[in-house]
Amino acid sequence: MFILLVSLPPRISVSSFMGYLKGKSALMMFDKHANLKYKFGNRHFWAEGYYVSTVGLNEATIKKYIQEQEKHDIALDKLSVKEYEDPFRDNGK
Repeated sequence: MFILLVSLPPRISVSSFMGYLKGKSALMMFDKHANLKYKFGNRHFWAEGYYVSTVGLNEATIKKYIQEQEKHDIALDKLSVKEYEDPFRDNGK
């Protein structure tokens, strides 16, 4: 899941912003990681659609949620980066 808190001026529609964001970021990912282009083939990098809601008075709560989620994701990433240990290898014992 990808969560953004964005403030758009009234002249920019949500749909045009999301189209630009999803299109440009997919191009950047495929440019930086060329193997992804072949993995995805003709399929799209991003899922179809998106969810949008207004924030209003809950902005501080949402910012805090995003920050906490980011900390949680970083902690999970650190766990998954753990060096691979082959269970079938004799480690000198």
